[in-house]
Amino acid sequence: MQIIEPTTPEQFEQYYRLRYQTLREPWGQPEGSEHAEDDNTAIHAMLLDDAGEAVGVCRMHLATPEEAQIRFMGIRQDMQGKKLGDQLLHYQEERARQLGATRMMLQARENAVNFYRRNGYEIEEKSHLLFGTIQHYRMARQL
Repeated sequence: MQIIEPTTPEQFEQYYRLRYQTLREPWGQPEGSEHAEDDNTAIHAMLLDDAGEAVGVCRMHLATPEEAQIRFMGIRQDMQGKKLGDQLLHYQEERARQLGATRMMLQARENAVNFYRRNGYEIEEKSHLLFGTIQHYRMARQL
């Protein structure tokens, strides 16, 4: 397994395909909804298996000079529960530190709260419902 920051059109195609399959398709969202307006200013990380196939994706951007935000974290369904998300999260935390951030925040889906807690994040508040059904919680930790 290795983590890369996608740079080629082929790598980004793989990255966005997995982002769609894990975070949008299961809720009937249209293709294209996996993209965000600020993607071009974010740091994208993709975990590849030994065959070069994407098994996890995650992006990070600086919300302020001191606070980074994780968004669009997804692990392929058949690879969940193997602590692969930990690798992507720690990679992005280190990238945020390199950029000068001292705090990381995110909006966790309810089913991911324990994953983030295990990685040192604490709930700050119950936030929004995505697609009218997926409860999110604002979580954060010091870097």
